[in-house]
Amino acid sequence: MYPVCGRFFCVFRDIDVKLDDFMLHCESKMLSRKTMASYEQSVRLFAHYLEDVKGVTNAKDVKTEHIRAYIKYLRERGKYTVVSEEFTREANSPQNRPDIGKEISDATIGNYVRNLKVFFRYLKEEREIKTNPAKPIENIKPSRKKKQLLSEQELKALMRSFDITSFYGYRSYTITRLLLDTGMRIGECLDLVPDDIDFKNKAIHVRNPKNKKERFVFFSPKLKQELRRWVYYRDRYCDSELLFPTNRGTKLTPSSYEKTLRGIGRQLGVDITPHQLRNNFAKYYLLNGGDIISLSRILGHSNAETTKVYLDFDEGELGQKYQRHSPMDKLNI
Repeated sequence: MYPVCGRFFCVFRDIDVKLDDFMLHCESKMLSRKTMASYEQSVRLFAHYLEDVKGVTNAKDVKTEHIRAYIKYLRERGKYTVVSEEFTREANSPQNRPDIGKEISDATIGNYVRNLKVFFRYLKEEREIKTNPAKPIENIKPSRKKKQLLSEQELKALMRSFDITSFYGYRSYTITRLLLDTGMRIGECLDLVPDDIDFKNKAIHVRNPKNKKERFVFFSPKLKQELRRWVYYRDRYCDSELLFPTNRGTKLTPSSYEKTLRGIGRQLGVDITPHQLRNNFAKYYLLNGGDIISLSRILGHSNAETTKVYLDFDEGELGQKYQRHSPMDKLNI
């Protein structure tokens, strides 16, 4: 619980007390840490807005028009210009980010709105409020942007850019190849231990994915050789239970790997993120003849509807896919 402190005393906002109760509720449901952090940040940002702009600190006083005004406020503010707590500003140094002040995306605002809906629905169910102010608010559906593929030339240039003579570079190189070959999330990848790898069946057991359902992903014979080499190399340089640790044996963070990847991308003049590697895997899997149902299972999506965003082929990709799967050509008649 975070108090609002004056010069001589601290006052706990009613909405902060309600948020603490809500977080206990989420914890009892065993929601992921990432989901809970997203809920908490969304509500705290809204609570700051309510107090600073509307003078509202009690959850019972929140009205639908406050949420609508907040959505407008978010559209007018830039990225990282508001933080949920001051210590996060000091820890994350948003002023150093290249995209500070840029427009907040509909996807981000939509996520805030969904989280507020969950929070106020909980308060209504617990009879903490008489009416749910978020109920009339429609979900914000962002316009889908076509997922950009890295070309074969860009992928080759990327892989040549790692300094595989160093532990740091070789680790990043192997992680990148693994993400491209399996479609794993970077968080899943960095949680792996060597025992998760089944070299005989060329499969990896993903134990703690985003939707809490265990699954297997698969890798190619080429990657099998590279993973074996990495495990041997890693055992010589550090003592850790993790497959991709730091050189001190601790857990590598997704942000550290992303920083490396983005740095190489800037050198190549290409924007590259870990999630973009996952997108590339999915798109190439479909272009090479894979089906949407198996892809959905490999990616760990809860349903195939989520996976359908990868079906946005352009005319060139459709032509490429057709030539590979032409019925007449396969029938040879």
